[in-house]
Amino acid sequence: MTVFLSPFPPPQYAHHQHRVLPKPQVSSFSSSFQPIQSHPKSTGVVVIGAGLAGLAAATHLNSRNIPFLLLEASDAVGGRVRTDVVDGFLLDRGFQIFITAYPEAQKLLHYPSLNLRNFYSGARVYYNSQFHTVSNPLRHFWDSIQSLANPIGSVFDKLLFAPTTLRVLSKSDDKILTSEELPTIDLLRRFGFSDSIIRRFFRPFFGGIFFDRELETTSRLFHFIFKCLALGDNALPANGIGAIPEQLAAKLPPNSILLNSKVVSVDIKEPDSGSGSPSVRLENGEVIRSELGVIVAVEEPQAVKLLPGSSEPVTVKQKPARSTVCLYFSMDRSQVPVRDPVLFLNGSGMGIVNNMFFATNVAPSYGPVEKALVSVSLIGMFEGMSDDDLRAEVIRELSGWFGDSMVGSWRHLRTYRIGFAQPDQRPPTDLMKNPRIGSGVYACGDHLTSATFDGALLSGRRAVEALLRDKALVRG
Repeated sequence: MTVFLSPFPPPQYAHHQHRVLPKPQVSSFSSSFQPIQSHPKSTGVVVIGAGLAGLAAATHLNSRNIPFLLLEASDAVGGRVRTDVVDGFLLDRGFQIFITAYPEAQKLLHYPSLNLRNFYSGARVYYNSQFHTVSNPLRHFWDSIQSLANPIGSVFDKLLFAPTTLRVLSKSDDKILTSEELPTIDLLRRFGFSDSIIRRFFRPFFGGIFFDRELETTSRLFHFIFKCLALGDNALPANGIGAIPEQLAAKLPPNSILLNSKVVSVDIKEPDSGSGSPSVRLENGEVIRSELGVIVAVEEPQAVKLLPGSSEPVTVKQKPARSTVCLYFSMDRSQVPVRDPVLFLNGSGMGIVNNMFFATNVAPSYGPVEKALVSVSLIGMFEGMSDDDLRAEVIRELSGWFGDSMVGSWRHLRTYRIGFAQPDQRPPTDLMKNPRIGSGVYACGDHLTSATFDGALLSGRRAVEALLRDKALVRG
């Protein structure tokens, strides 16, 4: 099939995504910064949460020479963007892929230091007991020509990708994120795509991006992702997805990050109370006062708990979170059936696997020299199935893809059940929410913008800009 984009899911905030309790033989990927063990009783700005949004906010505060303290409840930075080391393998906490065309990421990150390893610009779709290639003709022209006759959509479907690409490339990001919206499934049908290509390609592909096989997610997010996929490469950092937040943290001043410090409440002052700026209370009872303001950079469910009774955006009725399960297996590298760094999509409409890939084909550093890492992603939490039953079903299903003799030899490494992979972004949405919560209190995170890496980074900047605008008005 000929397409004009590189179809791989971006990071799911999973966005954007989750916290996983450590298990035996699992250690967090080592970071390059030294967190502080004690903290002052007051600082300029208190940032709660060291995920991508909080790290972005801290980065912008630091660039403006504004003192801050970044508080993180867990044992490392990253939030949902973390990498564990298990038996010499790098296991990202959930299926996450970095898209190099993310505009905010291009401003904040130093790509060469991440040693990004690219995916093949296309995918292999499992349908009717065979694999069919989907390729980007700008990168793999002959592959795309050879795939014209495959059953993953009609020739007309394939021709529709060109005007779809031109349509999104002609719009600014702000215009895309504020445009008229409808569910993605309705948008695809309005464009003229057939039910065949929707079932065999769009559901597993964009379903894997949004954790939403029904494709009810807003067309705004579809257009933004489509544009980024058309412009950029899809990649993994050689040291795991966790290298992205660690790079941001390493650029912050010494003694500015405090780990294992859970905030349990935020004291929002009334504008005319004369009682000063907001403060935060830690789980151990300690109180840290801010001189300029507090930025709440935690996942939406935690933000609602920290800020009860506050104004928009965190007190609106929450939609159910998007969830996923990711399973990792190891195998002998010599037995991997393909060498291409390609994503496999389930276009059959049957089974529980949505997508999978051989991670060490993309980034060999994800596993020991002689071993390969297999990543398998499902959509939903599968609460009615035990980990053992899930693992057995995945093995059974993928044995039909690759053969019993190969898949039967895989060794299970770990299963991640990610209850909050992304905020649910079905219409109606507001992807440009005001970060101001109350007097001196601001929020950031992918629930205020797009459920992507880029949305989290952008929201951190917007929260700082809102704080600075307010303080400029006060001083004026």
